[in-house]
Amino acid sequence: QVQLVESGGGSVQTGGSLRLSCVASGRFFSLNAMGWYRQAPGKQRELVARILADGSPVYGDSLKGRFTVSRDASKNTVFLQMNNLKPEDTAAYFCHAEFQYTDYGRPQVSWGQGTQVTVSL
Repeated sequence: QVQLVESGGGSVQTGGSLRLSCVASGRFFSLNAMGWYRQAPGKQRELVARILADGSPVYGDSLKGRFTVSRDASKNTVFLQMNNLKPEDTAAYFCHAEFQYTDYGRPQVSWGQGTQVTVSL
């Protein structure tokens, strides 16, 4: 299994910034994508941003421009830079990884434990 450890959550005021980090560890053949989802109370989990193996970013609706996903492939780490945060960004943010154990193995998914981001007025 791939373990994901997140860091960087916290509380900020509206307009503030936070940077989340997530490190993947474990035994795997390839890490096909890493990224972030979020879930606010009473709402469904939604895509924030993910970055593919070729470095291409994919963003959730209306988040591009304030949020930037990046990675350090050599360290199996993905980052999420969040700027101009708004109260509606308050949620638990979960790291997500898509990987394969072998070259011809089925794609697998792993989730982090989540890190809380709270944005106050």
